[in-house]
Amino acid sequence: MPKIGMEPIRREQLIKATMAAINEVGLADATVMRIARHAGVSAGIISHYFGGKDGLLEATMRQILSDLGEAVAARRRELTTANPRDHIGAIIDGNFDCSQVTGPVAKTWLAFWASSMHEPQLARLQQVNDRRLYANLCHQFRSLMPRDKARACARALAALIDGLWLRGALTHESLDSDEARLLARDYLDRLLDTHHTTSS
Repeated sequence: MPKIGMEPIRREQLIKATMAAINEVGLADATVMRIARHAGVSAGIISHYFGGKDGLLEATMRQILSDLGEAVAARRRELTTANPRDHIGAIIDGNFDCSQVTGPVAKTWLAFWASSMHEPQLARLQQVNDRRLYANLCHQFRSLMPRDKARACARALAALIDGLWLRGALTHESLDSDEARLLARDYLDRLLDTHHTTSS
């Protein structure tokens, strides 16, 4: 995490430079020197405020996760109904927000996922992100069905969201967020229709 006293504009500049460097050459070759050149600052600034590349990657992912949380929250605030299906739809849409699917962000996500298997601090961030998605989905499903079924549906939909995102991010073309949303919403309808049929 950056030290207290860093100017927000400088922090944003370095985070954007980190994503640009990862997008350009991948995480392994996104050296502190390369990131510093992208940001137009000295490498010493990065070391001073972030302790090196790992700290900067953590700060970058915290920003991306914050953007994700806000993308979901903004869509839920726009809803005029408390209907759980609508809120789950908003969660789906937020996960495929433009702030999460552009080339630099997508490649940073992929680098983060890979690094989280080896870096405890990044692993904790990934666990927080996983739990947040699952908990938000489970809370909404719980309004529609028994607890065990709600948990199973939340796990299944969370896995589909991650899977659609991952497949899209790994294609040569950019992720088709509209198609991903439609597929996830179609699966949501199937989950809810199946529950309605079996409980009738």
